[in-house]
Amino acid sequence: MRNAGVGGWPARRAQMTPGRTAFVFGERSFTYAEVHERTTRLASRLREAGVRAGDRVAYLGPNHPAFAESMFATHVLGGIFVPLNFRLAAPEIEYMLAQSGASVLIYAPQCAGVVGALPGTPPVTLGSAEYERWISEGDPTPIDVPVALDDVALILYTSGTTGRPKGAMLTHGNLVWNSFNILIGVDVAGDEVTLVSAPLFHVAALNQTLLPTFLKGGRSVIMPSWDVDECYDLIERHRVTWMFGVTTMFAAFARSPRWAGADLSSLRNLMSGGAAIPAALIRTYQERGLVFCQGYGLTETAPGATFLEAGESVRKVGSAGVPVFFANVRVVRPDLTDVAAGEPGEVLVKGPNVTPGYWRDPAASAAAFAEGGWFRSGDVATVDEEGHLHIVDRVKDMYISGGENVYPAEVEAVLFEHPAVAEVAVIGVPDATWGEVGRAFVVPRQGGEVTAAELGDFLRGRLAKYKIPRYFEVVDDLPRTSSGKIRKSELRR
Repeated sequence: MRNAGVGGWPARRAQMTPGRTAFVFGERSFTYAEVHERTTRLASRLREAGVRAGDRVAYLGPNHPAFAESMFATHVLGGIFVPLNFRLAAPEIEYMLAQSGASVLIYAPQCAGVVGALPGTPPVTLGSAEYERWISEGDPTPIDVPVALDDVALILYTSGTTGRPKGAMLTHGNLVWNSFNILIGVDVAGDEVTLVSAPLFHVAALNQTLLPTFLKGGRSVIMPSWDVDECYDLIERHRVTWMFGVTTMFAAFARSPRWAGADLSSLRNLMSGGAAIPAALIRTYQERGLVFCQGYGLTETAPGATFLEAGESVRKVGSAGVPVFFANVRVVRPDLTDVAAGEPGEVLVKGPNVTPGYWRDPAASAAAFAEGGWFRSGDVATVDEEGHLHIVDRVKDMYISGGENVYPAEVEAVLFEHPAVAEVAVIGVPDATWGEVGRAFVVPRQGGEVTAAELGDFLRGRLAKYKIPRYFEVVDDLPRTSSGKIRKSELRR
């Protein structure tokens, strides 16, 4: 086989474990042999539509096996897959389709309204009915197009919280090396049953769960979207062994009335990333007897940069771990010298998992790298004496109060320990005396009440005075990005 990329995985898996289940979605399941055949048929139809190596195929829709089939079929032909956030509005989708130059758009029925509102669409635009017809009429004859590990596999658009989103390119090599890092750090098994509950159009769900599980011949149970009760049901029904989530997902899961009595004995590993997760929430899971491992990474690092393995998850609770096996990580001062232990600095990453740059944006690509080819994360971290990273915050979220740096994530982690607090976000706001002071937006636990005075008293003695927010606002909910991260730019507005 000349395809050294991800497009060759369905054929290789079908040869090794044809009868093993690859995907479960609702009441339907797909074996590896079926995935290979459906992927090949779809690839043949894409080829008939003119897709060749380097051409872009976009997908718009919630989690579904069709997402994976469209991706693999694109990669069979050496094309570039462009997963789009189905929660975006038509003008945002229009920009990404135009910027990527997609020649094909495959979309789910839920997205028909958005697609219909687009002023223009790619030459080939397929809804769910046409998609299934295409597969049934496709040629199952194997296709073997040469694909190298350095070829671009994905264009993943950043959330675009400031300015236009950028299309981060990930090569087949980036995906392969990231999978290797996961297999080493998590010790993924061939009998893994992975719950894919975060959006697949984001790098974590796709590259940290679905692809490594596929590589090992495990089973991916795909949720169309996050739902706490459905998550409990699927874990018990399918005996799920592994799942990934962000802070908001794990916080909601632990707040459920089903938490205390649910059978979670099948879970071998829970994994989180995307933002610093409060140590208090991690301990909630550990006290339930569950292994909870935190990692750190970005879309541009495919995404794993550091990981805290299971054996260290209790002793180093709250740490994002050490650099993954096949990558190097530094924490540096503004002059790019390495920080001392405990000193905050920017995280730099270098390795075969790191993006070559941004699609059709040479200026952004050049600005993203420091001297020596180190990718600049824009995240602040400290390193302890044993080399473990502790993520502090985003550089842009830090504010300066009375000449002192304040990292909101640190304040949020302490506030999260208050028994009445379900979620919290802290931002810096202008102040005539101190330059900036903190403003905390707090979501109380269901049935709970909390006041600003009570929260202020709770923080006194736990944080330095300058870190304690001047203002507290109790709210029903917090604005979020599609990946579940809190949209602080909206809070600032």
